Amino acid sequence: MWKLGGLNVDGRVVLGPMSGFTTASYREFMKPFGVAAAVTEMTSDAGIINNHRETLGYLRFRPCPLTGLQLFGREPDTLAQAAAMAVAQNPNIDFIDLNMGCPVPKVVRAGAGSALLADPTRCGTIVRQIKKAVDLPVTAKIRLGRTLSDLTFRPVIAELEAAGADAIAVHARTASEHYAGIPHYDLVADLQREMSVPLVISGNVYALADAVHAIGTTGAAAVMVARGGVGNPFLVTQIDRWFRAGERLPYPTVNQQIAWCRQFAGMLIAEKGETIACRQLRSIAPHFVAGCHWSREYRRQLADELVDRTSLDRLLDAVSAEVGNQRIYAEGRPASAGGSGEDANSI
Repeated sequence: MWKLGGLNVDGRVVLGPMSGFTTASYREFMKPFGVAAAVTEMTSDAGIINNHRETLGYLRFRPCPLTGLQLFGREPDTLAQAAAMAVAQNPNIDFIDLNMGCPVPKVVRAGAGSALLADPTRCGTIVRQIKKAVDLPVTAKIRLGRTLSDLTFRPVIAELEAAGADAIAVHARTASEHYAGIPHYDLVADLQREMSVPLVISGNVYALADAVHAIGTTGAAAVMVARGGVGNPFLVTQIDRWFRAGERLPYPTVNQQIAWCRQFAGMLIAEKGETIACRQLRSIAPHFVAGCHWSREYRRQLADELVDRTSLDRLLDAVSAEVGNQRIYAEGRPASAGGSGEDANSI
């Protein structure tokens, strides 16, 4: 248990924001696996203020689990205005999260995301303005800096803490590295000891060993699971069980993965409609069959041939008939050795 402002967070896993993935149905699907808190897809302050239909869709969700609305923008006043408008529209928002780490060029060119890392004072001002506008905890997600020769995470953290941030998530890469290479956990060793608010650590968490390494190295209150959890929801359960009871759970069978894929597909279709949901599932469903024999071909088929719920069920039925009783093995997953450099099956 750790505190996020006045909120009790019961667990060590925070579900990270991912554009196109962290939908309301995805967050709800992941909650029973052990997600203690989640963050929405990155949401534009201008989109909220201008009542952009697609942006406003990000505000419609139920409180499952504790959910933070992630905002991005540059100007403290407009971010504060957007936060207030969002909370007025959805009282289920539990906290406001600020994107200060996105490396996408169009976001950076607008002075938002990781561009803010060059101006720690502005980062603090943004938090102060939002805390005046809403009576909710305020968090921020940052990176180490823009480049390895321009590491600004410590002054940014100092400004955020002074402004009243309730927690800070740190992705242990620079903006210039995007999502490539091994995160620099050595640069944030024991960082939690330097901080007055909870640290959520992020970067290459694809296996239990990665989470154990990240928290063990930094002392963080929680670990953020993002890409590593897509199609691999049981990873959250493995992490949660380890930190609660010291128990290492085995990987699920392919049939169990298929059952979860069907469950999530039904939830996404209910939220988005079959056409839009199946378009998104072409990039999500293949992850559910990663880590089994012949998974490359199964992933290709799901990516190329999935057009509706019927085709999804047909493809999954074929996988189940051939390898359903096999157990998923970590080596079949991207970066399964993780940032720790350890084997995914060891702790």
